[in-house]
Amino acid sequence: MRRVFCFIDGLNLCHSLPKDHHKWLDLSALVRRLIPGKSESLDAIYYFSAYAQWLPDSYRRHREYVAALEATGVKVVLGHFKAKDKRCRACGSHWRAHEEKETDVNIALHMLREAQKGSYDKAMLVTRDSDMMPVLQMLRSEFPSLELEVVAPPSLYGHSVDLIRLATSKKKIRVRQIEECLLPRQVIDPGTGNIAATRPSAYDPPPAA
Repeated sequence: MRRVFCFIDGLNLCHSLPKDHHKWLDLSALVRRLIPGKSESLDAIYYFSAYAQWLPDSYRRHREYVAALEATGVKVVLGHFKAKDKRCRACGSHWRAHEEKETDVNIALHMLREAQKGSYDKAMLVTRDSDMMPVLQMLRSEFPSLELEVVAPPSLYGHSVDLIRLATSKKKIRVRQIEECLLPRQVIDPGTGNIAATRPSAYDPPPAA
């Protein structure tokens, strides 16, 4: 059985989801649908993201989702956003923007560390961000026997052509797969039997027809 590690760019995936209720996504169930069960074993899922702390409602929902993921065995690695003042040269107006920091580096570090430890035979990278090219190049060079599969989020833009050139295979997440892999309203911690997370009302699915 080939050992599979999945590395997920959380914000890249989130921004591609067409409906709000898709954000209550069971990543473990989804990734298991993407691998051939008879020849591969899913040994770890890493989820990389950052909290938008300046947006209270979004921050609260994201924390609840992270709690749900951790209860289902997903390894969560968080970066941060950095505030940055912006100015329009044309009109002179000022505003404050926020830039995500550390996610790309965190993904690269974890992919390389686990490869050096010999933890996986195949890495699945869920993103269409071409900034991940350097780590794929390094993995191809230093660990040529590894399989590198790029998984595109369900956006209209499809795969990053740059990433495909470095991958050994590719897949695309379908909206139907997401609909079939949503977490229950309440996620139970298997260790304690207690409720680990409850779905925010903003992520409630639409009523059945």
